[in-house]
Amino acid sequence: MEKKEVRKKSGWALLPLLVFLIMYLVTSIVIGDFYKMPVSVAFLAASIIAIVMNRKESIHDKVEVFCKGAGNSNIILMCIIFILAGAFANVAREMGAVDSTVNLGLSILPGNILIAGVFIIGCFISISIGTSVGTIVALSPVAIGIAEKTGIPVALALGAVISGAMFGDNLSMISDTTIAAARTQGCAMKDKFKMNFKIVIPAAIATAFIFVFSYSGNTTIVDQSYSYSIIKVLTYLVVLVGALLGVNVMVVLVGGTLFAGTVGIITNAFDIWGFVSAIANGIQGMSELIIISLLIGGMVEVIKYNGGINFLLDFITSKISSKRGAEFGIALLVILVDACTANNTIAIVMTGPIAKDIADQYDIEPRRVASILDTFSCFCQGIIPYGAQILVAVGIAKASNITSFHIMRYLYYPYLMGICALIAIIIGSKATKKVTN
Repeated sequence: MEKKEVRKKSGWALLPLLVFLIMYLVTSIVIGDFYKMPVSVAFLAASIIAIVMNRKESIHDKVEVFCKGAGNSNIILMCIIFILAGAFANVAREMGAVDSTVNLGLSILPGNILIAGVFIIGCFISISIGTSVGTIVALSPVAIGIAEKTGIPVALALGAVISGAMFGDNLSMISDTTIAAARTQGCAMKDKFKMNFKIVIPAAIATAFIFVFSYSGNTTIVDQSYSYSIIKVLTYLVVLVGALLGVNVMVVLVGGTLFAGTVGIITNAFDIWGFVSAIANGIQGMSELIIISLLIGGMVEVIKYNGGINFLLDFITSKISSKRGAEFGIALLVILVDACTANNTIAIVMTGPIAKDIADQYDIEPRRVASILDTFSCFCQGIIPYGAQILVAVGIAKASNITSFHIMRYLYYPYLMGICALIAIIIGSKATKKVTN
């Protein structure tokens, strides 16, 4: 009991997040240009504010906390994946895999269902491999290529990719969010899946139809024939099949890069030095994304250290007074923590024990709570402009001058998923009773 009293709580600790939003979001809206303020500069300023705050602690100690957060194993792993993803994406592009894969798709699919097809493929991949970032890395280059050849907005294509990626992130039996949500609530993953599926499937169906009609006027591909090379298309198939078989994402990306390089050399797309150069350029293209990830990790750790996360947790739990209110409270809790940490798995792990206590007090089924935690954290993670999912897509589409906010308008599935989850809470536990019977 003594330790709980000493626990730091401070609303002021959340100030760095407000600084970031003002510097980047508000400034960009006011001047009408999202390119003027670099995201990295806004996060650097917010990180400095986080370190300067809390004068009771020395700068040295706060810098140590910042470094601990930036060096978190999840952050470093994510940065390594970004490096490998950048290398693979650029080698595949230089070798001609993107053009061949896009041309194959354009030769087979009618123009008005291309984007819906990208979304559905993204759903299949993500639910199979359990990682939204891995899905985005694999599918984004193809989606960008389709957009550039058909005149479809690149942001729309990436919105379809991210939407499909978040579908599997929320539902996959091997997704870390599913595992974390089920474990913290003590329920079977299959029960959580059944509950989740009924909530989000209407959102997925509606999203597919929206993508069908969002660019139904596209006719640019009808009167053309496109050439493609099957061996170059195999580059992406190797990566996708490896991921679907459950091979570690880093092994998949390294293997994909080597395969793409070998094909490129065989087809005379480049020589060995061109291959090496393509790898280097791909890594450099991810440099800003890696810097942003390190800054976010460090800043969040300082916010947590200063009591910002505890303040949010206690504020939400103090406002709960009914069963429905408890479900809304759990949803808001995981959304706010995810917005602060920019990591839905961490958000679930942090709020899970508190959600469990709330659920026990108000007699809410564990599988229902697990579903609420996973769905709302994925909703938030899928739409925040500084989340890994959107940042990866922006990094891959760097040449197209796309920002996070360009993509956000097309994130139909995460928005609809959030709406469906809200409706599920409002309706109550009728669906739960039917499943039990």
